[in-house]
Amino acid sequence: MGALLAVLWPLERLNTGLLAIGRAISVGLLAIMVCLSLGQVFFRYALDNAPNWTEEGARFCMLWLTGLMAPMAYRRGGFVAIDMLERALPRLLSGVFTLLLLGLSLWVLVTFIEKGINNHVFSLTGRGASPSLRLPLDWVGGERIRFRNSWAYMSLVTGMALLILVNIEMILRQLVALLGGADRLTQLAETD
Repeated sequence: MGALLAVLWPLERLNTGLLAIGRAISVGLLAIMVCLSLGQVFFRYALDNAPNWTEEGARFCMLWLTGLMAPMAYRRGGFVAIDMLERALPRLLSGVFTLLLLGLSLWVLVTFIEKGINNHVFSLTGRGASPSLRLPLDWVGGERIRFRNSWAYMSLVTGMALLILVNIEMILRQLVALLGGADRLTQLAETD
């Protein structure tokens, strides 16, 4: 169990740090997304002339917001779960069942990250560019750069990579709990 804890604690700290950075970025993205959406509604209905890039900008923010916040929700148990079988089984059997489900989840996440990289980020669609969203580098003497589709698809890859790290942490935590060290684990979910 000591070896498991020696691997778990640094991974736990890494995940805590990465998820805190993701949360801070997500707060900013949420604010930008809301401003873009409200601005589009205002310009569409009040002035009858909405900028064509606001909807795409809000969608870009929402994709990254989801990719950065999903790992935090997963780590804290915020995803929808049907746990009737887990609760009905004896403690040891329930722990082994949870470990099997976490292993299956890891396999799915690894498959998704591979598909995200190969089928979207580095594919023909990833090399495409946004029709309306541009980085205004002309404000600082540069040239306007169109947003690449791969920048949006990287939210999928980033989210899956963070989910894989969290999933590995959850597997290690479950192994420690099965070996009788649950009292040595830090609590992840906030209590009411």
